Amino acid sequence: MDTLSFKTESATQATIQKEWLVIDATDKVLGRLGSEVAKLLRGKHKPNYTPNLDCGDNVIIVNADKVKLTGKKWDDRVFFYHSGYPGGQREVTPAMLFAKSPERLVHRTVKGMLPKTKLGNKLITNLFVYTGPEHKHEAQQPRAFDLNTIK
Repeated sequence: MDTLSFKTESATQATIQKEWLVIDATDKVLGRLGSEVAKLLRGKHKPNYTPNLDCGDNVIIVNADKVKLTGKKWDDRVFFYHSGYPGGQREVTPAMLFAKSPERLVHRTVKGMLPKTKLGNKLITNLFVYTGPEHKHEAQQPRAFDLNTIK
């Protein structure tokens, strides 16, 4: 057996095929939804995954206002922000953030599961979150995607 004939093929910008996927967040647990969407944005579900390139898909999340958290996380979990000024530390719970903007809660969850690099900043631009069932990306012909189909 000639082992030199087995070459690892890395994806290039020319060989990357990006798709548009629509995910319905109705009755999905927020953390599990976020980790699966982060995998799709990163491209880890594709056989030609390359860690240093944006080879993931564009993801549209609809019905973000119907996402759920388990246990008492709505009130017990606390996110911290700081303005940079003395005494500028702020606390916000998921319930407060959800009441103001459900899209920001889902967006923040997915962003936390992506790499904290320039590539992660590029990948998060491929995520679009909407509260209702409608979105404005019909021209891209997105296909509905079931999160239970990826491993």
